Amino acid sequence: MSAPTPDRNPLRTEADLIDFLIRYPEQMAFGDDEPGHVMDRWFAPGFTFRNDGLPLERQRLIDHVRPARRNASTLHVDVHEALLSGDRISARYTLAATMRTGATISTEVYLFGRLADDGRISAIDQCTRTVS
Repeated sequence: MSAPTPDRNPLRTEADLIDFLIRYPEQMAFGDDEPGHVMDRWFAPGFTFRNDGLPLERQRLIDHVRPARRNASTLHVDVHEALLSGDRISARYTLAATMRTGATISTEVYLFGRLADDGRISAIDQCTRTVS
């Protein structure tokens, strides 16, 4: 198995999955790279992403990042559980974003997914709920 390149971050272990859960939101919200480039590191071409039953295509996810980059001042991810078995992944985590207004938005996420052969994510289905 070769080391990840800057263009790809394969998920091979549960530690890799935890790394994704923490680094991906940080890279999307605060990174210098274009959101599409960040997505291509972690997601395989043609991936599917469903959030609370709503399918989100690649461009819609990229468009969602632009306001986050303007409005969020900090982000924290607390991973409660992360499992990787074969090409299946699952996780339960809380993502808390502090906005520039001072408000904090905390979301609990239940994620289930599949990996492509290259270790990038090919599918995600997740359910979320706002927590106080």
